[in-house]
Amino acid sequence: MCGIVGYVGPKKVVPVIIEGLRRLEYRGYDSAGIAVGSPSSATLDVRRAPGKLHNLEEVLAEHPLDGTFGIGHTRWATHGRPTEENAHPHRDCTGRIVVVHNGIVENYLDLKRELTAQGHKFVTETDTEIIAHLIEQVQADAEAAGAPILLEVAVRRAVKRLTGAFALGVLSAAEPDKIVAARLGPPVVIGVGEGESFVASDVPGILHHTRNMYFLADGDMAILTLAGVALTDFDGNPIQRAITHIQWDPIQAEKGGYKHFMLKEIWEQPRAIRDTTLGRVSLDSGKVFLDEMQIDDEELATASSINIAACGTSWHAALSGKYMIERLARLPVDVDYASEYRYRNPIPDRNAMGLLITQSGETADTLAAQREMISLGSKTVAICNVVDAMVAREAHGAIYTHAGPEIGVASTKAFTAQLTALFLLALKLGQLRGRLDPARSVALIEELSRVPAKIEEVLRSRSAQCEQLAKDFSTARDFLYLGRGIHFPIALEGALKLKEISYIHAEGYPAGEMKHGPNALIDETLPVVVLATCDQSDPASKLRYEKTLSNIQEVTARSGRVIAVATEGDTTLGNLVEHVIHIPPAIEMLSPLIEIVPLQLLAYYIAVRRGCDVDQPRNLAKSVTVE
Repeated sequence: MCGIVGYVGPKKVVPVIIEGLRRLEYRGYDSAGIAVGSPSSATLDVRRAPGKLHNLEEVLAEHPLDGTFGIGHTRWATHGRPTEENAHPHRDCTGRIVVVHNGIVENYLDLKRELTAQGHKFVTETDTEIIAHLIEQVQADAEAAGAPILLEVAVRRAVKRLTGAFALGVLSAAEPDKIVAARLGPPVVIGVGEGESFVASDVPGILHHTRNMYFLADGDMAILTLAGVALTDFDGNPIQRAITHIQWDPIQAEKGGYKHFMLKEIWEQPRAIRDTTLGRVSLDSGKVFLDEMQIDDEELATASSINIAACGTSWHAALSGKYMIERLARLPVDVDYASEYRYRNPIPDRNAMGLLITQSGETADTLAAQREMISLGSKTVAICNVVDAMVAREAHGAIYTHAGPEIGVASTKAFTAQLTALFLLALKLGQLRGRLDPARSVALIEELSRVPAKIEEVLRSRSAQCEQLAKDFSTARDFLYLGRGIHFPIALEGALKLKEISYIHAEGYPAGEMKHGPNALIDETLPVVVLATCDQSDPASKLRYEKTLSNIQEVTARSGRVIAVATEGDTTLGNLVEHVIHIPPAIEMLSPLIEIVPLQLLAYYIAVRRGCDVDQPRNLAKSVTVE
C-alpha cells in the first residue's frame, strides 16, 4: 500500500526521494511527506501535504530542504483522515525521531494510553505516531538506567511491543546518515549502490539507482549507513540475505507515450502472455516445464485436490483456473477469498495442494491464507509477478508471471498473465495425471500460442468501438455483467474494472441466475454486458451459448440495453441486441484471455469520459499489505 523511499549517500537527498515516491505513488496517494536530516542539525526537517505528491512538491518549492539522509512516504489512509496533520513522517515529542510506516498497529490504542500516562503528547489520529513516541520512550528508559542505546536497538525493543503488520523506516537527528528499517508483513526492499544505500516499499522506487537489492523477510531489520547495509533479526543477531539482481528495465515502468499506465498495460498483454509462456512449453512434445516448482511430479500427480486462495482480480483468475484444472486434469478445485480462508476453519488434508495467486506476492490476506494451509500440512505453490516476493519464498514452488511492472492500480496484464500461468499448470497436471496425451497437449499449446495475436487484433480493431460505447454509456449509474461457465469470472472481472476506475456501481452474475433476482433491476436505463462467445468445436460451449441467448432475450424483453461480446462470424446476436463487440474465435478455456480485453477497454474509456483518475482510483492502492 503506502509508498516508502529512503536514502543515505552523497547525492542530493530530496530529488532521490521525490523521484522514488513518484514511481510508487500507485501504492498510496492520500497524502505525502518527507523528512531530511544532516550532521549539522539537531532536529529533522519535515514537510508534508494532504493529497497527491505534487502538493508536497509545491510545499518543497516554497520551503526547500537539503540534507545528507532522509525518508519519504505516500500514504494510503487506514487510521485518520488524509490531512497534513495525519501525513507521514510522524515525530516524537522532541522532533528528533521520525517514523514512516506501511501497515496497521493493532494494539496502538493500548500503547497510546500507556505512553500518554508517561507524559507523551499526541497530535494526530494515526496509529503510526505511537511508534515514534514508543522509540523515544525506549531510549529515554535506557538513558535513565545509565545505559544509552543506539537507534537500531531502540527500534528492536519497540517493534517487539507492536502487534499487527508494519514496514518501518526510522531516522534520528542524534544519529545522522542512518536509516533503520524493519519488516513484519508489508514488503521492504533495500537497495545497495556504490557508497549509497536505499530503502523502499517496492522495487520501482529505487530501480533507477540500483538493480542490486535485498528483500527483507518478516522479522528482519536493516541498518543503512554510509558504510553500507547491516542486516539483523529483531533480537540483533546478524543475518544473511542473498542480493537479488533485478532483471527488468526501469523503462518498462514508464508510460511510453500512453495517456495512462492502465492503457499501456492493456496493450502490453500480448507480450505478457508470450513472456509467461516462453521457455515453459514444447510445441513438439506438448510437454510443460515449470522449473520453479519444488514439488515433485509424483506429489502433483497424486494430490487429492487443490485449494486456491486469492483476492480481487486474482480471485477472478482463480475461478477461471478452477474450470481449466478441473477440465484438463479432473482434479477437484476449491476457490476461497484469501481474506475468508482461515476464518472458515478449513479441514486439514495433507494431500491437498495449496495455490496462492497474487500480483505483488505481498498481499497480507493471501499470505495469511498460505500460512494457514502450511499449518494444516499442505504444500503450497504461488503464482505471482514479483521474483522473491514473500509468497514465493514461503511456498514450495512458484510460477512467476512475466508481466513486468504493473503500475495502474486496476490490474490488467497481471490478470491475463495469471490466466496463462493457470492454463500451463492445468496442462501440467493433466499430463501428470494421465488425462492429456501428447497430441492433445500439442494442440492446446498451439491454441495458447495464438492468443497473443488474437488480443492484438482486438486491440487494433475494437478500441475505437469501445471508446464510442463509452460515450453512449458513461452516464449510466449501474451496470450488470453476465456470463456462464468459465465466462462468469470474466463477468465479475469486467464489473470490478468498471467500478474500480469509473465509480459506477457494477455487478457480475452467472447468466443462469438472472431469473432468481437480477431481472428486477432491468429497465431501459440499465446497460447489461453479456459474454456470449461460442467455441463451435465444443458441444458444451454451444449449449451454454444457446442458453445465454435465452438470457439475452430476457433482458431485451424488459427493455434492457445489451452490449454483447461475441465470436467473429456470429450473425445471430446482431439481430437481437443493440451493440455487439466481436472477438476472434478461441477454444472455450482460452476465450477468457481474449474477451476480458474489450471489457478492460470499455471500463477505461468510460472512466476517462467521466474525468476519473484512471491510474490512481480513490480509496484504492496497488498492493494491499494489511488485513
